[in-house]
Amino acid sequence: MSSCASSWRAASRRSETTDHGSRARVRLNHLLRKIASGAPAPASGSAAAAAVGAAAALVQKVATLSGKQWSEAAAAHDRAEQLRLRSEELVEEDSLAYLAFLDAARSGQDLDSARNRTIDVPLEIVRTAAEVARLAHLLGEKGNQNLRVDASVASILATAAAESAALLVKVNLPRESRDARLREARRLAREAKALGSLTASADSPRRAR
Repeated sequence: MSSCASSWRAASRRSETTDHGSRARVRLNHLLRKIASGAPAPASGSAAAAAVGAAAALVQKVATLSGKQWSEAAAAHDRAEQLRLRSEELVEEDSLAYLAFLDAARSGQDLDSARNRTIDVPLEIVRTAAEVARLAHLLGEKGNQNLRVDASVASILATAAAESAALLVKVNLPRESRDARLREARRLAREAKALGSLTASADSPRRAR
């Protein structure tokens, strides 16, 4: 292979990486600007879903570098990727659910259905966050111990997202509701928090990967 061809391919790879990074920054900037705006949505639910996505991405990183330590690391990576992609969908779904609820409240049509959607989407965020927290805990125990702190941060982010989304489930239900969805949301948030505490308590100093 000529040095010219090698240089061209290296430059091409750098260009692709730069383009991908630029697109990612644009997406993140767009989301944060929308959350920061005066628009009714996206808001708390979308922010919680985005936090789940960040946690899942960290889990993927730990799993990617844990193949030698844990035979199930590849499967954990694949599941974390699915959860990350699902969380990206939930960022949009939560926003749409709230906007649909506002429309229903103004029109007086399909209000119960629209309200239920503002409960079901946050509950799905809780479920997704809780599963990310479980994966983070497993990788903290079984994965590359040089990245244990990354697993801990993933668990902390997932727990915060689970608790935040569980709060949204509560506030979107009628006061004093005994809805099973609220019980499930609270249970999963508690489980995520318990796992997060276990993962964080066993942290070791960050070392070279």
